[in-house]
Amino acid sequence: MKKSTTDTKEASSGNSESRSPEVAFAGSALGATLRGVLADGSSSHKTIADYLLRNQVRVTALGIEELAEGCKVSTATISRFARDIGFKNYAAMRTAVAQTLQSVLQPVEKLRNNIARRQDAGTPASESLAYAGANIGATAMALASNDINAVVKKLTRARAVYVLGFGLSSHLAGMLVMHLQPFCQQVVEVAGHGGTEVAAGHLANITERDVLVVLSFPRYALDVIRLTNFARDHGACIVSITDAPASPLAALGDHVLYAESSHPILPSSATAAVAVIEALAVSLMASNKDNVAKAARLTEAISAYLVGADASAAAPGKGAARRPRTKNNNT
Repeated sequence: MKKSTTDTKEASSGNSESRSPEVAFAGSALGATLRGVLADGSSSHKTIADYLLRNQVRVTALGIEELAEGCKVSTATISRFARDIGFKNYAAMRTAVAQTLQSVLQPVEKLRNNIARRQDAGTPASESLAYAGANIGATAMALASNDINAVVKKLTRARAVYVLGFGLSSHLAGMLVMHLQPFCQQVVEVAGHGGTEVAAGHLANITERDVLVVLSFPRYALDVIRLTNFARDHGACIVSITDAPASPLAALGDHVLYAESSHPILPSSATAAVAVIEALAVSLMASNKDNVAKAARLTEAISAYLVGADASAAAPGKGAARRPRTKNNNT
């Protein structure tokens, strides 16, 4: 199967901080491809795949002749191997190895650097909060109101709005669904409590009349990319909420809203993403008089159930609070 360069950036869904770089590399998308060759490839291809899985750091500095010598094969075999797993040539494959290795080492390096400078930078909590504030500020400066307004128009006109996120982004997707439900004709939480199979089932009937809002931040989930491509192939409008133009979701979105996600230790921070979701929800609420009226009715409907509400307030449709019955001797 051909792998794009963005696929090679996929890190394992596990916790890289607790595993060796070799194990993390093997769990990446490129590592999975190499493990597939190791299981089903020809003898020479198995030798190359094994060498790559065991010597990633060394490979990033080797020329094709040196790798061929290390694997005891010809340079032509190395070139054919690179093409067979989806790369243009050996140089492209070596670059992919370096990119994947960088992605799996990044959390470890962040942790090491954080420990090294902890005495000068204050507590980890204060540094995390500082990053959160900076992320929101950077996102606010880069996010244009025209971009938000264009997305609002698509959401308003859509027959159905599908919202997709896996992993930590699934919680962001759930938050967005709650904000959108009162103001869109139909809102579907694609992943919900299920995994890829459930998500694919929800997207089975998506059409050009629908919108898919997809959220993904480092580490990017490969299934999100596949499902987004499915929706795009069926004509749906794609709204991507992600962290940077380098994100694989950026190229797939008809509209892209960026939320800065830098963090000193975590793979990504969701603080700015929450701010973008709230900004989108508020813009949708205020986009027309009907939505303002819906918001008012919603507030009125739930007010009787909120802490601090008037105890005598009636629940909608229930009438006034009932008084205790008294016995009528005439009946």
